[in-house]
Amino acid sequence: MATIKDIAKKAGVSPATVSRVLNYDPELSVSKETEQKVFEIAEALNYTKHKNKKRELVTLRLVQWYDSEEELADLYYLAIRLGIEKKAEELNVRVIKEAMSELSDTQTQGTIALGKFDQKQVKRLENLSGELLFVDFDAMSLGHNSLVVDFAQSVQLVIDHFIKESHTEIGILSGLEFTKESGHEITDTRWLVFRESLQRLKMYQESYHLAADFTIEAGFAAMENYLATTETYPSAFFASSDALAIGAMRAIQARGLKIPEDISIIGFNDVSVAKYVSPALSTIRVYTEWMGELAVTTLLELMQEEAPVSRKITVGTELVLRDSTKIKK
Repeated sequence: MATIKDIAKKAGVSPATVSRVLNYDPELSVSKETEQKVFEIAEALNYTKHKNKKRELVTLRLVQWYDSEEELADLYYLAIRLGIEKKAEELNVRVIKEAMSELSDTQTQGTIALGKFDQKQVKRLENLSGELLFVDFDAMSLGHNSLVVDFAQSVQLVIDHFIKESHTEIGILSGLEFTKESGHEITDTRWLVFRESLQRLKMYQESYHLAADFTIEAGFAAMENYLATTETYPSAFFASSDALAIGAMRAIQARGLKIPEDISIIGFNDVSVAKYVSPALSTIRVYTEWMGELAVTTLLELMQEEAPVSRKITVGTELVLRDSTKIKK
């Protein structure tokens, strides 16, 4: 009995395209020649849709590196997880949530690995059943499918805006993260891109680089300590998360400085509270919930295809300007 994969192979298109053609998907954009070819091959192979056949329930495994307490401290991964669960429910896909330390032998058709993982953990994830997709972790060099944020584009948006505002001294409050099992420090890609971009412009100063855990409390402590030990400071800061930015803002204000008159600040993520802090936080908007939804649909596509190489999807961001930045006089 012919299958969608059989038709796709002969037509030279993906199984997903064949399915959408045969179901007359109005949003599908393919040539008339391709449509006709798919229908002709389907007819030649005597393909028939089994409308009454009970759909097999797809089960996916979600492996997270954050626990529930860490999620609440930094809402970035919480929003991605909620997007995963929302799309899975919409598509009638079952999701089994497991911690890295509690991986089971449950057979699933695919795994979404959300967060950062060291090489030993990646090896363990490779042994799980089904397709594997890493989210917010670039595992392409290890031969795995990855869904990541375009940090280069994000940071460039921030730098371009600050320069447009006439800032010549720009600092960064980067994030500190460590792998769960080995404790290896994970370099903040935003800082790497920031440093490289400003070095090209001969504007980078290492003394303007602060680093802290991705929490409000850590952001406050880092900025408080910095301002207490220096008489000169940059007129603008980029923070690697909104939590860090909000903490830094509180420290700046506690020092008697004004935002944005004395120091402008831009965060990263655009969590819901960003618009309600005072002053409202300018930030890079990451469509985290949509990223979670995209992770589910991407993994389902990977399950239907026989891709010869791994795939990397990079999603863009937007700069949202609020009251924590203004044109420097």
